[in-house]
Amino acid sequence: MDRIDGLAHYRRQFVGTEAGGAAGSAADPFVYLDGNSLGRPTLASVGRITEFLTHNWGTRLIRGWDEEWMDLPFRIGDELGRVALGAAPGQVFIGDSTTVLLYKLARAAVDYRRVGSEPARTEIVLDTDNFPTDRYLLEGIAAERGLTLHWIHSNPAGGVSLDQVRAAIGPQTALVLLSHVAYRSGYLADMRRITAVAHSVGALVLWDLSHSVGSVPVELDLCDVDLAVGCSYKYLNGGPGAPAFGYVRRDLQDVLTQPIQGWMGTKDVFTMGPGYRPADGIRRFQSGTPPIVGMLAMQDTIAMIGEAGIEEVRAKSVALTEFAITLVDEWLAPLGATLTSPRDPRHRGGHVTVNHPAMRQVTTTLWEHDVIPDFRGPEGLRIGLSPLSTSFVETLEGVAAIRDVLRGVLLGQAGLAAAPVPGSVVPGR
Repeated sequence: MDRIDGLAHYRRQFVGTEAGGAAGSAADPFVYLDGNSLGRPTLASVGRITEFLTHNWGTRLIRGWDEEWMDLPFRIGDELGRVALGAAPGQVFIGDSTTVLLYKLARAAVDYRRVGSEPARTEIVLDTDNFPTDRYLLEGIAAERGLTLHWIHSNPAGGVSLDQVRAAIGPQTALVLLSHVAYRSGYLADMRRITAVAHSVGALVLWDLSHSVGSVPVELDLCDVDLAVGCSYKYLNGGPGAPAFGYVRRDLQDVLTQPIQGWMGTKDVFTMGPGYRPADGIRRFQSGTPPIVGMLAMQDTIAMIGEAGIEEVRAKSVALTEFAITLVDEWLAPLGATLTSPRDPRHRGGHVTVNHPAMRQVTTTLWEHDVIPDFRGPEGLRIGLSPLSTSFVETLEGVAAIRDVLRGVLLGQAGLAAAPVPGSVVPGR
């Protein structure tokens, strides 16, 4: 499967793979199944960051702001919009953390719908299994603005359906916030139809794209999406804590008021006037000085996606998750594990979750032996398969290691065997 994979050559462009460093050498295999949480760095990013330190910052110093940095959040945003988000120029920017951007756009949306011409819109719709930061910040916004939260009770093994959204919304709804791909199960929501049904009652929709950007084609303009936010350190390989991106549909940009009014969002940054006058267009959604160093690395993966094509990336993602599910059925199901991700690839993103009461212990043991999935409580092990950096052999070895450790844990619990010893976890080690 690796030999016929048209994207296999991209794997060699990452640090820690066969050609990217000692951690991935044939003599010391390192199995990484957590690219949906933190992606691998690219070799090009190592060079880009070094060049930035020694030249762009090192020699140009503060002149870099005039020469390049002021516009960098928007230039990268436009390119990300073009290759991965289906967004025309002038609607995407690189900004703050995911949490801060979600807060800014959610607050702007509910204020626009509530304070404007429709004061009766006092509800925010969200689901019980969305990522914690999405839920927590909406709780805070509801308390700040005197709004009510309407909870959709979503299945942790699935996601939010169109019918659930339709039943939850009405003329009282100001905003619907959902994840495009569920962080726990990998369920892929129907963006186009959910957005349309929310619009039918006059509500705005904010999509969290953190687990879909870079692995699933997104068509923000075609789906008439209002607002979107996503992180850059998963499939975009921006690095730990890399800044998030925001999308604001063009016709909303000059009618929304973002709540964190900083100098970088003003009409003329260096006028430094007595009062805040928001910039025109997408620039008004900036607040403070943009994190330039943090947005360097993502550019190299965005370029890879542009070269490979997001449809080809998605095809590889589907093939990897299908292969992983086949191995789960053959190797893990007989040990009592259950698949809690959709089997239909049309409803599945780029990761697969497997549940078993022993998975917390299994994950801890795997990490000790350089096999890295991740764990999501109460008993889910996530297999994250990043299409540009993950191979089929790596997937095979990873699921084999999960099988071996799970079997060892179960035998140990039965008093029949000890826990796995180093060297027995990964085939060939």
